[in-house]
Amino acid sequence: MNPKSQEFGAEGENPFRDLRIDDVSFLDDIDNRSQCINCKKSRKYFCYTCYVPVEALNGRIPQLKLPIKIDIIKHSREIDGKSTAAHAAVLAGNDVSVYTFPCVPDYKPSDKVVVVYPGKNAMTLAEYFSANRNKDDSGEPRAKRRNTGAGDPIGEPPDSSNIASSEECVLRAVFIDSTWNQSRGMFKDPRLYSLPCVVLERRLSHFWRHQSGSPRWYLATIEAIHQFLFEFHNLTDSQPYSGQYDNLLFFFRYMYSKIHKLYDHDDLKAYKRPVE
Repeated sequence: MNPKSQEFGAEGENPFRDLRIDDVSFLDDIDNRSQCINCKKSRKYFCYTCYVPVEALNGRIPQLKLPIKIDIIKHSREIDGKSTAAHAAVLAGNDVSVYTFPCVPDYKPSDKVVVVYPGKNAMTLAEYFSANRNKDDSGEPRAKRRNTGAGDPIGEPPDSSNIASSEECVLRAVFIDSTWNQSRGMFKDPRLYSLPCVVLERRLSHFWRHQSGSPRWYLATIEAIHQFLFEFHNLTDSQPYSGQYDNLLFFFRYMYSKIHKLYDHDDLKAYKRPVE
């Protein structure tokens, strides 16, 4: 299923109906907060600082294996309990790391890292793959590798001859977790600005948290990770996407439904933002 079809039907309807997300209804059985098994702080569903579920949910929530590593650089003022970065760390803990800015890993070219951000010189993932399929770790062309030309279109399986080389282009993706205004300052940090920059295909956000000055296609962190992996799959796998990473939206879907039980969709400012 293509997540971009989440431009779905009418606003306010279930925007996740075509995604392969596990049943979330059992989360309604969690009535009380409990202590995190690590830090002992009071939490409802998971600890957003230790990135572990509460004891009552151990073994009951999805655990995903991702095709690449994900690093999330979180602004120091980003409120942990309101950020969706924790969703990724809880649901795919073996492949997701969270850092608090100004702590940023020392990335090297051989790490094959991209930062996902709508920067001035950002390329789509397809464009980035097309430009880098034929380069080795030093950035020099591989003499014996065929030039594949333009990137494969999003949503269609790539040519099987390009799959391995596409996977070699990106081994780790970096996401900035902050408000839109904060992200611009973080992106200016040379450790992030110097990384190859890719921009996602546009899709409407269904995040309920309003951010002034940002259009509807500026995604919550967990939405952006999901969209990136969808695009990555379609560029590196010969089989069509079939929901392998939809469970990244497990908690997001549940919290969306909780918010919409409390508030009318049309009254929420987040959904009144301009599309452009």
